[in-house]
Amino acid sequence: MIVQRRAVTAVLAASALLLTAGCSSGGGGSPAGRGSTTSPGAAASSARATESAPPAKGSVKVLRTVAEGLKTPWGLAPLPGGGLLVSSRDDGTITRIDETTGRKTELGTVSGVSAAGEGGLLGIALSPDYASDHMIYAYFTSASDNRIVRMLYDEQKPAGEQLGAPDTVFKGIPKGIIHNGGRIAFGPDRMLYAGTGESGDRGLSQDKKSLGGKILRLTPEGEPAPGNPFPDSPVYSYGHRNVQGLAWDSRQRLFASEFGQDTWDELNAIKPGDDYGWPDAEGRSSDARYHNPIAEWHTDEASPSGIAYVDGVVWMAGLKGRRLWRIPLQGTEASAAPQPFLEGEYGRLRTVVAAGGDKVWLVTSNTDGRGTPKKGDDRVLEVEVK
Repeated sequence: MIVQRRAVTAVLAASALLLTAGCSSGGGGSPAGRGSTTSPGAAASSARATESAPPAKGSVKVLRTVAEGLKTPWGLAPLPGGGLLVSSRDDGTITRIDETTGRKTELGTVSGVSAAGEGGLLGIALSPDYASDHMIYAYFTSASDNRIVRMLYDEQKPAGEQLGAPDTVFKGIPKGIIHNGGRIAFGPDRMLYAGTGESGDRGLSQDKKSLGGKILRLTPEGEPAPGNPFPDSPVYSYGHRNVQGLAWDSRQRLFASEFGQDTWDELNAIKPGDDYGWPDAEGRSSDARYHNPIAEWHTDEASPSGIAYVDGVVWMAGLKGRRLWRIPLQGTEASAAPQPFLEGEYGRLRTVVAAGGDKVWLVTSNTDGRGTPKKGDDRVLEVEVK
């Protein structure tokens, strides 16, 4: 259900979908191999011809460890004036990290978090009007559902007391021990996007009335965003298994990473209203009803969570794969085979966020119950990517 709020002025209604639409659905052909691209349609091929592609091969250099000793870090949000906010899945806390000194300051605990399995305090994002309202948005698992809240951040208060009481913006997303989704981000259209999971109930992904197994698009107040593909619905795309990565390219097109079950993980270009196939399709399908992925990986090579877009490339963090993937794009297709980096060097990788220029922030995830923690884990890294 959506928490009713004051009426919102529909400012970006007519053009919003155009800003975030990707290419047309890719169907047909036999399932592709690891990291392969979908077969382009005529429209996609025409669009691709007008866009340049980055180099087929790239490089990664870890510049430094920014902070370490974190517990179950999940989401990361850079502050405009400096500083990184990191959420702890199991503790339900948000910590500010000074990216110069590595000093950690706990803002406070988000009340209402009920951590269990893959659930807890997950993604965080800053309000599009953060400079004036100082609001932090968070996606978390409660005792009854997954929900999105917003909280006032007052850094003038003592450490541990800087978070205001959570104001519930949106609730009713199915919860489970597994597949809670959890990534949230504000798009170029200033609307709030959320990747959700089907909580282990496969049928929810194809049910357009369910909030599970979807990408949702909301106003900052939690209403269905103007211009959504289904009337009076927050659902933006469906047929997903567990979406934990969201990023936009320089032309405002949305991409999302998705966990497969036993065979194929996916990177998708998101087109509003499209069906991404789960549970009928995992990876590429010859069924034209389903939007095929840009690239796919065996689950032991990826199990993707966060993604970031930098200079024509999507960078994708792998959990079980324990590596950082580079996927060069030309339009909404991969322009070359995905390339892995940091294989096994830092363990499980959860979140990657653009840091400006040719750098990203990279968050490890070795204390989430499935990794093997090393001394100092978990950590935030500053990484140069090309």
